[in-house]
Amino acid sequence: MSRNPRRGIALMIAAVFTFALQDGFARHLAQEYNTAMVVMIRYWAFAGFVLALALRQTGGFGAVRTRRPFAHLARSVLLVTEICLIVWGYTLIGLIESHAIFAICPLLIAALSGPVLGEKVGWQRVGAIVAGMVGVVIILRPGSGVFSPAALLPLAAAVMFALYSLLTRLTTRDEPAFPAFFWPGVIGAVLMTGIGLPHWQPVTPRDWGFLGIYAGLSVLSHWLLLKCYQAAEASRVQPYAYLQIVFVSVVGIVVFDEALALPVVLGTAVVVGAGLFALWHDGLWQDRLWQDRRATPTQLAVPTAPLAPTGPDRR
Repeated sequence: MSRNPRRGIALMIAAVFTFALQDGFARHLAQEYNTAMVVMIRYWAFAGFVLALALRQTGGFGAVRTRRPFAHLARSVLLVTEICLIVWGYTLIGLIESHAIFAICPLLIAALSGPVLGEKVGWQRVGAIVAGMVGVVIILRPGSGVFSPAALLPLAAAVMFALYSLLTRLTTRDEPAFPAFFWPGVIGAVLMTGIGLPHWQPVTPRDWGFLGIYAGLSVLSHWLLLKCYQAAEASRVQPYAYLQIVFVSVVGIVVFDEALALPVVLGTAVVVGAGLFALWHDGLWQDRLWQDRRATPTQLAVPTAPLAPTGPDRR
């Protein structure tokens, strides 16, 4: 059960607020400089963070040993690609629409959990997934004359992050969670250095400051998320992750003068509503299963992990 749910909720809200600020800096910097270069610098900061955490683990770097190196390599490639796509999407269609489309990610995880993880996908989940896809269609408005092919970038990023999340759940089934957190940061930094250095551009003194803030926010957001999951069960705090869409919308409107189009509002409401229903249903199912396990602990399987957070930067 949750150890301190109020603290966990407060930390989740602080984390998604920090992610929203981080995405605002990402949009500005990627408009001024090559996306790969910006993501590379952010990865350097994150790699430093996970290396520092590894030093504090019992056994030091022995804590990052893994039996699934190729799975972590695949996860790293997926995460690097997802981040580059979503940041590129910020520069083309803005923060608000990118996040509205990316909000389908938890439902994609639910849809793929059957074929990838062998989990049961009941009619309630199927209904939520279909409703979420309808919401994305409302946001994209294909055939309306306002559809932009660039809107497919956050959708592709959502698919990438869904696959990354499912691979994460596979790798943590039979080994500790820390290697799954450590290796994408280190491998991703190596990959992005190879991709980003050839695209290096001179940086103005002001933007060096922004890059420093951007990197600092990346470390802070992950630290807040770690503390959040230490304080409370994921199922208790996950619904509050959707507040990132609200925070990002404020940043988009106030800082970048983005418009909040009615179809985006309606479609986002449908997607978020479907995601919250899926979270609620999973919570009921897990609570019921937990009660049954207490009654007959040797006869039932371990419950499914909750859906992933909604934002594009749970990395």
